[in-house]
Formats: sequence, structure tokens, C-alpha cells
Amino acid sequence: MLYRRFLSLVDRLPLPSVRLQRVLAFVVILTQGGIAVTGAVVRVTASGLGCPTWPQCFEGSFTPVLHGEVAVLHQVVEFGNRLLTFVVVLAAAAIVLAVTRARRRQEVIVYAWMMPLGTVVQAVIGGVTVLTGLLWWTVAVHLLASMAMVWVATVMFAKVCEPDEGAVTRPLPRPLRLLTAVSGVALAATLVAGTLVTGAGPHAGDKSVDRIVPRLGIDIVTLVHLHAQTLVAYLALLVGLTFGVYAVGATRAVKLRLKVLLALVVSQGLVGIVQYFTDVPAALVTVHVAGAGLCTAATAAVWAAGRTRKSVPQPTDASVDSRNATV
Repeated sequence: MLYRRFLSLVDRLPLPSVRLQRVLAFVVILTQGGIAVTGAVVRVTASGLGCPTWPQCFEGSFTPVLHGEVAVLHQVVEFGNRLLTFVVVLAAAAIVLAVTRARRRQEVIVYAWMMPLGTVVQAVIGGVTVLTGLLWWTVAVHLLASMAMVWVATVMFAKVCEPDEGAVTRPLPRPLRLLTAVSGVALAATLVAGTLVTGAGPHAGDKSVDRIVPRLGIDIVTLVHLHAQTLVAYLALLVGLTFGVYAVGATRAVKLRLKVLLALVVSQGLVGIVQYFTDVPAALVTVHVAGAGLCTAATAAVWAAGRTRKSVPQPTDASVDSRNATV
């Protein structure tokens, strides 16, 4: 009943064009990845507890207040990141309204609804992170959830760009499709290992002298090597996938996405190497998180390219007449 009422209200909106739907879907990717980057800025500037409570910023106030124990800069950075959540929610709500009003196929609508629902879950995870005093594993879950949202948003964008009425095609044979999935698993392992490095690293998100932020008690060099090994495995799978794609003569779109992905992964590896030998500077941490989002989106794009939907050309009057004449 409630959903029917929602549909009746949506039907009063102007009919969105396919172009507008694509733009909104792309904006969703940017906002989901962007808030992960701003979250990294919060962490490297030690502003993680600039707003020490949640959902309020301070007890009795949803906005920052002058407080002798919390620097104004930290309050501004953390509160600014919280405000960006509303931008993410607006983008997610916009794509839901657009695809619902356009009466897109069920698959597209389901992916669209995952955006606002996932954002709410992310906000709760962020609240738990603050309330637990930036416990390292809550920070890790927060980042991994962001990467998952980037993946889903990218697949949603691919679905939005496809026609609703058309034949499902598989540009990649099943073995290569499975190899793409395994590459996604390797990416997930690389991201998890990266969060472990973060959990033991120097950027805890807060540097208050009267507060000790819980950290992961494992030698960081060991974790760095683990992270590097998972990255090498991920890259090796992508190289193998690339050879396979060229061997079967896949479409130009698949080849282009793979080239972009390989370039991003190599660049991300180089950034990580520079980080290691320069004692993890704050600026490069933010760049590395942005690179993680880009690699996630690019991998999801390759995955989505393995199963697409194409329009079936409608017969023209001339072709119908020709077939009738033949009969």
C-alpha cells in the first residue's frame, strides 16, 4: 500500500530522459566514492572525533560548538564530512525517483534502491566508528562498505545505460566471466589487507593526548607485504584476463575497460610503493583511497561488461512488406 502511494506521487513528476538517468547514476558513483575520500581526509587530519558523539556532533547540539578540548579545524572537517552524507542521500534519492518514474525494469529499480538503503547503513557504521572511539576494525568496515557501494553504483550505472527491452548478450565466454569474478574476489582481498595496514599505521584519526585510539597490534611491515602480495595476485589475474579477452576477440568496450583498469591498478601500486618509502604521508593516503575507489569502479565496469542487454531492431515497413511478398 505504501509503495503504491509512492508510485502515485512519483507519477506526478516529469518523465526523465535516459540521458538524465545516466547523469544521475554517474553522480551517484562520484558521491559514493567521494565521501570515502573525504573520510580519508578526516582520518589523516586527526579529525575523526571532531564531533565526539553521534548522531549529534556534541551532546545537545547537531552542529559544532566552541569546545576547549576539540580544535575548531577538527570540528569543521568532521562535520563537513557528515554534511556530505546528505549530498550522497540526495543523489541516491534522485536516481530512485528517476528510474521509478521512467518505469525501468525491475533489475534497475532494485539496484537504485540499494543506494539510499546502503547509505543509511553506512551512516550507522560511521556512528558506531565514532561511538567506539575509532576502533580500528570499525574504520576498516566503514571503508570496505564504501567500496562495496562504489561497486554496486557502478553496476547500477551499467544497468541504467542498457535498454529495458532487448536481448541479453554475453560478450565473454563463461570461463572468462568466472575469471572476472575471481579478479573481483582478489580485489576484495587487497582492500581488506589495505585496511589492516591502515589499522596498524600511523593515521589513527585522532591524536588527543588524553585518549588512546585502539590500534591493530600486528607488525605493519608484515601487513604491508600481505597487502602487496594480494595486489600482485589481483594484477596477475587481470593480466591473464586481458590475454583471454584478446584471444576470444571480445568487444572493443571490454578491451577498453580492461586497459583502463590495468593502468589504474599499476598506478595504485606505484602510489603504495611511494607511501611505504616516504613514511605514509597524509596526502598520499587520500590519493590511495581515491585510487581504491577508482580500481573498484573499474573492476565493476569490467564485470558488468560481461553480461549486457542490447536493443532488438524493430522491423521496418519495407522489411515486413518484403517478407510478406516472399511468402
